[in-house]
This record gives sequence, structure tokens and C-alpha cells, in this order.
Amino acid sequence: MPLVPSSRVRRRVWIAALAVAGVAASAVTANAMFFTPPAIPHADQAFSTTVVPPSLASTTTTSTAAAPAVTSSAPAETTQAAVAPVRPQEPIPPNAVRVAEFVAECPFTHRLPDDPIVLPNLPGASHMHSFFGNDSTNARSDVGSLEKGRSSCNPKADLSSYWVPTLLVDGQPVEPTGTTFYYLGEGVRDDVTARIQPLPHGLRIVAGNAKATAPDGSTMSRWSCLHAGHVGASKDFVNCPSGTMMESYLDFPQCWNGKDLDSADHKSHMAYPVNAECPATHPVPVPKLRQVLRYPVSGDPARFKLSSGPGFTMHGDFFNVWPEAEMAQRVRDCINRIVKCGPDGRP
Repeated sequence: MPLVPSSRVRRRVWIAALAVAGVAASAVTANAMFFTPPAIPHADQAFSTTVVPPSLASTTTTSTAAAPAVTSSAPAETTQAAVAPVRPQEPIPPNAVRVAEFVAECPFTHRLPDDPIVLPNLPGASHMHSFFGNDSTNARSDVGSLEKGRSSCNPKADLSSYWVPTLLVDGQPVEPTGTTFYYLGEGVRDDVTARIQPLPHGLRIVAGNAKATAPDGSTMSRWSCLHAGHVGASKDFVNCPSGTMMESYLDFPQCWNGKDLDSADHKSHMAYPVNAECPATHPVPVPKLRQVLRYPVSGDPARFKLSSGPGFTMHGDFFNVWPEAEMAQRVRDCINRIVKCGPDGRP
């Protein structure tokens, strides 16, 4: 017959069991005290996130089979990830102008015979350029150095660099007194405008043809007269009446191939729209940069010359160093919604 433990023994066993349970409970409590689960960001907080271009969104999957990676030849010092806008989206004001646009006013900063896109690390190797925006731009500029520069732009947040061949009048350089850089959603259908993505950080674009020998299809610029529309626009210099100013307009391409921040000819990674939409080879719509320069000159165009040659050689270079959050906010609030915004990114 088995022995029955005495009441004293049973009591000791019970106390031991309670002690073990207490230790386990203490361990759980301690673990809970020192472990904090990651916070879930709210929609109105600024946080980094990769923006997948609409054309690539169909490759995103939650399956264990990974989608093919998009190959990028982006330089190591750059990043293509956009970030969440810096502030919550505001309602569209009732008096808003329904044009997809935001702007940067970027006065002239300096002249140099440099071109950090076409002739990088070769100071003095280029024809003379007039620079706007980032005051540190030179032949050796890259994203890192430009991010440390100062900007002449309104808004100051725009650290991008813009440059064009210098205008010579009677052999002397003349700089524009009006320097507006428009970021537009025009040129494509409204449904494409709604899908426009921010220009990727570090993107380099060249528009126009510095080596043109005649006004042709590669001449993307046009010249006109401020307050003298009757003169008409031309691909070469125009004769503006006394008291007016000569203007230069240049539109940059607005369709990106989705992977390259530059290309061998500095153009192939970008394309212009075809039939109001981006071609399959360049499926990502981005804002169209329109460069508008107003020169305080008029009269006989025979007196005018660009450092690159005749007026039809006008071209523009753009090195995007907008802070990603600032660019993303403006695209969201101004371009995608088709609202005209000022330099502050507000209607």
C-alpha cells in the first residue's frame, strides 16, 4: 500500500511550486518592461519610404517568390528613394488656379567654363556657362558637394543646380534678370498627371543641342519678346522692340526610364511624351521642368551670341538636389491635384 505524504510534506511541496511559478511570472514581467514594440508611424508623419513608380507597381508581391529586381546604374552617392511629404495635405482652396505647377525662382550665381554633367572633373574644359541656384557648382560637383552648398533659389530648400551657355552681347556677357524654373504637369493627359512621381534625387538632365548646326528638331528652346507677342517666337534670336526684354524658354523631358539617374549621352534615360503619355521605354512620368530666362536686351539679334554658338544652340543642364520630402510634397499637393503653387509649395 503506497505511503500517503504527511500534511507537513504536502505543504512544503505546495510552497516550492508557488516559488517556481513566481520566478516565471517575474521573468515575463521583466521581459515586458524592457521590450517595446516598434511604433507604427501615422500618415501625417515624415518618414522614409520607397515610392514604387506606377509602371513598376504590378511587380510588387507578397509572395515568397521575389519579383525581379530593377537594375539601376545610379551613382553610389545618390539615392532614388522618395520620402513622405513634410506636412499633411491641405484642402484645395476654393480660389485655387487649376494648373499643375510649382516654381523655383533661382537668380544667377556665377560663371565658369565648367560642366559637371557633360565634362565632370575637367575644370575649364567647357564653353562658358551661367549658373543658377546652387552657388557651389563647378566641374567636380556631385550630389554630396551640392548638398553642402547654398542656394540663390526661392525656396532656399532647392539646392539644385541649373546652368546654360552664357549670352554674349557685343562680345560681353549679359546675365538674365528673370530666372524662373517651372515644374509642370502639362503635356500629358490628366490621368497621367495624377500618376506623376517626384524627380529622383540626383537626377541629371540635359535638354537642347549645344552642337546644332541649324534650327532643327533637336532645338528644344525658343526665343521670344516679353510684352511684345506680335514679334513671334523663334528657335533663333529675335529682334525685340526697344523697352522690351528677350526671353528664352526651354522644356526638359518628363518621362523617366525608372532606373538611371544619367546616361552616356545625358539624354537617353529621359524622353518626351508621345500622344500625351509616356512611352513604354520611359514609363515613369515626372514633372516637366520649364526654364524661363529673361535677358535685359533688345534690338538687332546680330549683336547676340551664345558661348555655344547661335541662338538655336541654347541648351540647359539640370542637376536635381531638391530634398526628397520637399519635392514629394509639391508633387503630391500641386502636380497630382492640378493646383498652381508658389515657391513655398502652397496654392
